[in-house]
Amino acid sequence: MTDELDSSVRDMADIPAVEVISRAAVMLMSSAAEKLGLADDDPDNSERRDLDEARRVITALAGLVTASIEYLGPHAGPIRDGLQSLQRAFREASAQPDAPGKGPGEKYTGPVY
Repeated sequence: MTDELDSSVRDMADIPAVEVISRAAVMLMSSAAEKLGLADDDPDNSERRDLDEARRVITALAGLVTASIEYLGPHAGPIRDGLQSLQRAFREASAQPDAPGKGPGEKYTGPVY
């Protein structure tokens, strides 16, 4: 077991930070999309839709993106665009949308319209 753990730690050490950050961002984006019901044919009636959970994941994504934007290089634009798309989708899915600047992650990114 110790050899396996040492091997996985060693493997992580070989991965550049930008790749680790990008992978984490993609995982958070995928989770948010699932929790918004976007993976289903009819997101409005998705059994997986959970806006409270989506808010948490989008906010975590916004914090990660904001804190690491300078390190993302060419990945920054697409990741930021994906985040904004999720923020807009959240606003559209909400029965009573948050005020501009109060939506998920907007304290980190600024208002998304």
